[in-house]
Amino acid sequence: MTTALTDRDILRELEPTAERLLNDHLRKAKSWNPHDYVPWDDGRNFAALGGIDWEPGQSALSEVAQTAMITNLLTEDNLPSYHREISESFSLDGVWGTWVGRWTAEENRHAIVMRDYLVVTRAVDPVLLEQARMAHMTTGFATPGEEERLLHSVAYVTLQELATRISHRNTGAACEEPIAERMLQRVAADENLHMIFYRNISAAALDLVPNEALRAITSVVTRFQMPGLTQPNFRRNAVLLAKHGIYDLRQHLDVVVRPVLRAWHVFERDDLTGDGERAREELHAYLEDLEIRARRFEEQRERAAARQAERAAAAG
Repeated sequence: MTTALTDRDILRELEPTAERLLNDHLRKAKSWNPHDYVPWDDGRNFAALGGIDWEPGQSALSEVAQTAMITNLLTEDNLPSYHREISESFSLDGVWGTWVGRWTAEENRHAIVMRDYLVVTRAVDPVLLEQARMAHMTTGFATPGEEERLLHSVAYVTLQELATRISHRNTGAACEEPIAERMLQRVAADENLHMIFYRNISAAALDLVPNEALRAITSVVTRFQMPGLTQPNFRRNAVLLAKHGIYDLRQHLDVVVRPVLRAWHVFERDDLTGDGERAREELHAYLEDLEIRARRFEEQRERAAARQAERAAAAG
């Protein structure tokens, strides 16, 4: 297509696709209740109601599991910012508005169930959790990239939903607690369905405006940051989680970025010209660099684990 299309034009052209994908989503989405995943019998009052406030020894989760749960929950907490970004990128009219509302309602369940679980089981300090929530939501979130906002948004949220799915599932396993694992598997299943909707909208946009869409995809992939970036201590916590395999560069490259790019047939397309082709070349170079960095991180992690094992053996 040679005529430049505005975001409004693209939305109008993609509306039939969005309607089909929304109907697919509604057929596949499972209705579930947050309260069914919380062990309420474990709950008891805090000091304000005559009970005992939180103490570290009350948590049955490891430091890694606690950090992962807090990071994932705070990410889910920022839903108002995500709703604003998606509604401004899409529209609140017609099928787009229906999707935005449905997606927001489904995402809200994630924060509800995770917070209830953490507070009832006293898995983390609820005071520090609330302080972190206030700080994170006050900062908010904005999708990177102001040009071609719609194309940037759908590309970004495709990667973000898949990355969040991986993080939730790995966090559930790290908890080593069956209720937490079942809860986070349920949350991850939602995230996967959301990813499919956005991934397929992006695929349709690539067919409609290939050069513009590829520019947006390249911009998103090469600048990608998780939406929790503005959380207190996020970078330090992200390093800890990467060291323990909750979400690291290898997973980002092999389980998130590469599968999505394959689904979009990015490197097989023959409809790119000019800046679209240049963007693809930039993307290819970036992936090669990311492979090097992922391999280097894995080697460093293995060396660190070996040193730790040696120290443990010597101490034993």
